[in-house]
Amino acid sequence: MKKSALIVWGGWDGHEPEQISQIFKNILEEENFNVEISSSLDVYADAEKLQSLDLIVPHWTMGDIPKKYVLNISEAVINGVGLAGCHGGMCDSFRNNVDWQFMTGGNWVAHPGNDGVEYMVNMKDTTNPLLEGLSDFKVVSEQYYLHVDPAVEVLATTSFPVVDGPHATNKPVAMPVVWTKRWGHGHVFYNSLGHKANIVAMPEVSLMMRRGFLWTAEGKKRTTGLATSTNGRFYTGMGDSQ
Repeated sequence: MKKSALIVWGGWDGHEPEQISQIFKNILEEENFNVEISSSLDVYADAEKLQSLDLIVPHWTMGDIPKKYVLNISEAVINGVGLAGCHGGMCDSFRNNVDWQFMTGGNWVAHPGNDGVEYMVNMKDTTNPLLEGLSDFKVVSEQYYLHVDPAVEVLATTSFPVVDGPHATNKPVAMPVVWTKRWGHGHVFYNSLGHKANIVAMPEVSLMMRRGFLWTAEGKKRTTGLATSTNGRFYTGMGDSQ
């Protein structure tokens, strides 16, 4: 039986969300997914629909989101639905919503030098199936500096500083580029590469995204008879207070 995926794109047009969503759709259809694409956050209002999915792929930079929508997504992921995305489409979304940041594992804070910086992406664990066969590679794009959840499993990194700035007077930093995380029974995958569609289309990046999609979508299969809600075993800390 085919797995089902939902891609939701929007927000800042500079990240080419529509074009990147089409790349993601093609990858998923090649892997025998039924894929729905939405350009409206209101698709997240249907909690039952989200629970029925195998994978949610957000690609929405900045903007605002109703708290209830984030709670619905969180509930789905807690119960095994995968969550996978890249660049600002997942970890520069909804800057005022800390619950989103907690779930996804990190939040963008800077890209020193802006677009066009040449830097290396270093594989940290090539024994992990998500990175198997991949070697360190060079990219010319935005180099994301993120605040990262210490609970994530870091798979690839990049080194700061590359360009000058106030951050450069600190010691060198190995900044996570690719990571995985668990959220309840669900799998979360993030890749900070993907400023433009041409970066997502790079063989190394598209392969990591393909593997990330497949890995996160497996989370639901493992939850048969085990799924719980935010009212049960897993407390997310989500609520109305800030």
